[in-house]
Amino acid sequence: MQRRDLLSLGAVALLSGCGFELRREPDYHFKTLALTGFVPHSPLAQELRRQVLRSPLKLVEDPNRADVIIDVEREIRDKTSVATTTAGQITEWQLRLQLDYSLRSAGGDILLPRTELRLTRDMNYSESAALAKEQEEASLQKAMQVEAVGLLLRRLAAVRLSA
Repeated sequence: MQRRDLLSLGAVALLSGCGFELRREPDYHFKTLALTGFVPHSPLAQELRRQVLRSPLKLVEDPNRADVIIDVEREIRDKTSVATTTAGQITEWQLRLQLDYSLRSAGGDILLPRTELRLTRDMNYSESAALAKEQEEASLQKAMQVEAVGLLLRRLAAVRLSA
């Protein structure tokens, strides 16, 4: 056995002994979910739908037939200049994703009061690499969107319906 194999085997043994476990899909305590309040063609709603399709949850259109309803009050994507040169050229942007939502049951019980989810990313900018920076911005926006959906799904996993 090579030294590298022994080191790998040792690392696996150490990690398994300390309780390390890869993140797995969350367990939900309800079966159906409805989405309300998203703007039409919202990229965040599309990502949420895509992730829910990979889970055991069933997405329903009629909120009255859902166990849990996500009510989105506000979804904002924002881009603000953070730093400029003395000539007024922007050298750094801050990208923001804001989502205000609440969770309720079909019976109207509040499961999670209004919650504010805020994500930000800083991005350096250069006019000479404008096209590359445009692609970087799209990539950062997508990453924030995926992270927001992941956070939302983990919060959904913590929801317990009263019997």
